[in-house]
Amino acid sequence: MSPTALIVDDHPSFRASARAVLEAEGFEVVGELEDGASVRAAVLALHPDIVLLDVQLPDMSGFDVCAQLEDFDHRAVQVILVSSRDLSDYGELVEASCACGFVPKGELSGDLITALLA
Repeated sequence: MSPTALIVDDHPSFRASARAVLEAEGFEVVGELEDGASVRAAVLALHPDIVLLDVQLPDMSGFDVCAQLEDFDHRAVQVILVSSRDLSDYGELVEASCACGFVPKGELSGDLITALLA
């Protein structure tokens, strides 16, 4: 069975690119969102294995969304933070979050996602 993914990013072009990369690598994309406010309900409804979560959303930060996901009881979901900026821009914030890793948007690949989930 393919791992399932929810893509959360406010840029439609990145969501489309991420979907294409993930699906080509054997992931099943179960949903796409453009803001943080909808993530909690979507995780409860769609039960993704991973949430590919942009750090900078229009309504809240990916770190705040991550904290919300950590604070409620649900089937285990792994969060991977993404940004057009580099990991060095966020450093300790990524480490302090519940995310299992960080991927710069320009480096997104199924292999990198799989490595972070291992």
